[in-house]
Amino acid sequence: MNFESLVSHIDTVQHALQAQAAHAVNLSLTARNWLIGYYIVEFEQNGEDRAAYGEQLLKKLELRLNTKGLTERRFREFRRLYQVYPQLQSPVVQYIVSHSEIRHTLSAEFVEPIRHTPTAELQNVDIQTENWQMPASKLFNKLPYSHLKFISKIENPVKRSFYEMESMRGCWSARELERQIHSLYYERSGLSQNKEALSALVQQQAAQLQPKDVINTPVTLEFLGLNERALVTEDDLEQSILDNLQNFLLEMGHGFCFEARQKRILIDGDYYFADLVFYHRILKCHIIVELKIDRFRHEYASQLNMYLNYYKSEVMQHDDNPPVGILLCTEKGDTLVKYATAGLDPNIFVQKYMIELPTEEEIKDFISKEING
Repeated sequence: MNFESLVSHIDTVQHALQAQAAHAVNLSLTARNWLIGYYIVEFEQNGEDRAAYGEQLLKKLELRLNTKGLTERRFREFRRLYQVYPQLQSPVVQYIVSHSEIRHTLSAEFVEPIRHTPTAELQNVDIQTENWQMPASKLFNKLPYSHLKFISKIENPVKRSFYEMESMRGCWSARELERQIHSLYYERSGLSQNKEALSALVQQQAAQLQPKDVINTPVTLEFLGLNERALVTEDDLEQSILDNLQNFLLEMGHGFCFEARQKRILIDGDYYFADLVFYHRILKCHIIVELKIDRFRHEYASQLNMYLNYYKSEVMQHDDNPPVGILLCTEKGDTLVKYATAGLDPNIFVQKYMIELPTEEEIKDFISKEING
């Protein structure tokens, strides 16, 4: 052995065992959260004194347990995890039974009822008949809870299965998964004729999950017309949405006059670009539209506010009304919007847009091919 081989051995051992530790931590975390969700749902449905707690149950649990990380918000997440993924029953119970240290801590009175939950067993049977659904064992063993938490928020089961599959294939980090969801990857795949090529491109550009990531831890645009494209990238989608948004606003008529696209604005020697600029001859004001292929972020409101202030100072005429800003995002939280826009120009409006998909059958076929090889 020389020095370089010593370095290589130590590096290999470090990464291999760190990955194993991260995997073990994640399995326990997923099992714990699913079990808590199961117990909460069981109490809400069958608890002897459930009427005494009602809607205050989760808050009272938080106060009574007084444990860091077990909050009302987290309990809602755990409950949703169980409700969305009842099929995790089998791998969770198997995980507990196969680890003696866990099995001895959780006595039979905690584990046995889970084996015989009628709802979970029934849904297990139903789910296994769909060849585009991800097997429960893969979900439990391959997806960290940080991923399941995001995916469980998705109501569409096909969309959930799509992100489950792509997360596993690309070994995405939780941040990468969140980015892909908010950049409408599923919708772009539904609109793409070459899903394999788009998937390969996304996986090539994606940030992959590392052990430290686990350990440290609507305006509906119905007129996109993207079906003819063989491959839909994020840039394609933004371009197409802007194209169609422009047409939509122009078709509204009654005073909308198109002025510029990617309007260049020079401030302190730096150029900034406003996506779309209109002038409304009836309202007598400029309308600046910013489109983001992402969820709402506070800096987007600040950017649009800067454009409005620029137009007030440099462009607006004496007989014009103050400009109006419209910010379109794929997702927005009303509370974040409220706080981010407080104190800014009152003419800033934030709206969520959605893309209406074609049939889901293509997505199901795509997922099924990948799962079943």
